[in-house]
Amino acid sequence: MAARPYWQGQIRLALVSIPVEIYSAARSGPSISFRQIHEPSGKPIHYDKVVTGIGPVDSDEIMKGYEYKKGNFVLLDEDEIDAVKLESKKTLILSQFVAQDDIDPIYFEKPYYVVPSDELAEEAFIVLREALKQTRKIGIGQLALRGREYIVSLKPCGAGLVLETLRYDEELHKASSYFHGIGKTKPDGDLLSLATDLIEKKSGTFDAGEYKNRYVDALKSLIDKKLKNKGAKIEAEDEPDRPAGGNVVDLMAALKNSLGEGAGTTKRKTKPTRASKPARAKAEPATKRSPARKSA
Repeated sequence: MAARPYWQGQIRLALVSIPVEIYSAARSGPSISFRQIHEPSGKPIHYDKVVTGIGPVDSDEIMKGYEYKKGNFVLLDEDEIDAVKLESKKTLILSQFVAQDDIDPIYFEKPYYVVPSDELAEEAFIVLREALKQTRKIGIGQLALRGREYIVSLKPCGAGLVLETLRYDEELHKASSYFHGIGKTKPDGDLLSLATDLIEKKSGTFDAGEYKNRYVDALKSLIDKKLKNKGAKIEAEDEPDRPAGGNVVDLMAALKNSLGEGAGTTKRKTKPTRASKPARAKAEPATKRSPARKSA
C-alpha cells in the first residue's frame, strides 16, 4: 500500500508554482513500550478523562479551550481552528536562499521527502532541484503543518528534494549561558596534535546501518530472561572491565595510549611541556555547537 502524503500543496518561487507532496523521511525506530500495571492483580491501569465535580465524560463532550484567565477558557471547535486563514497552509513560498553551511545544525528538527505531485509538475521541480545544486544554496520559507507554522529549508537530495523543519530562535537556550565557564586558553600544541591524530585514526564514511539500538536489544534480552524465569527478579550482570575514565590525570599519556603509543614507543617526539605533568582536569562532556547564526 502506497504511503499517504503528509502534506500536499505547492512550492512558489516568484511567479512559478510547483505542485508537490511531502512524505515523512523519518520513522520510529525499534523501541520497548511499557504499561503501568497494578501489581496485586497483574492488570493494566487505565486513566479516565474526568471533570471536577462531575466525573468521567464522553470524548464527544470534549472541546479545545484556551485559558485566558485563571479558570476561564475560550472554547474552540475543530472547524473554527481549521478555518484560520494562513497562506503557508497550502503554499511554501521560498522567500530567501542561503549557503548550505549558513544554518547551524542545532536549528534542524525533522526531515521530509518532497516529490512532484504529477508529471506536469516534474519539469519545474527538476529545474528547481538542479538550480539549488549548482548554486549550492538552500531555500528558506515558512509552512503550516498540523496546527503549527514552521520555518523550513529546502535542499536537493538524490532525484528529489528534502524539506527540513527548523526551530525558531526562541525555542533554543542561549549557548553562552552554558559555555561561559569554559576557559579560553589555547591548547598545548603537542596535545592538540595527538588529539587530531586520534580523530584521523578513527575517521571513516558514515553508515547509519552500522549502528544498532543496543538499549532496545538489552531490554528484549531482559524480558526474555524474565519470561524464562517466570517473572523472578534478574540480578544485574557485572560489567566488563573498561579503561579508567573520570578525571584525566595525565592527558598526554591517555592520548598516546589511545593511539597505541604506549611506553617504549618512539613514533612521536614531544618536548617537555607543562601539560605533560600530571594535570588534574575533569573531562568535559560533549556539547552541541553554539547557535551563532539565526536561520531566518
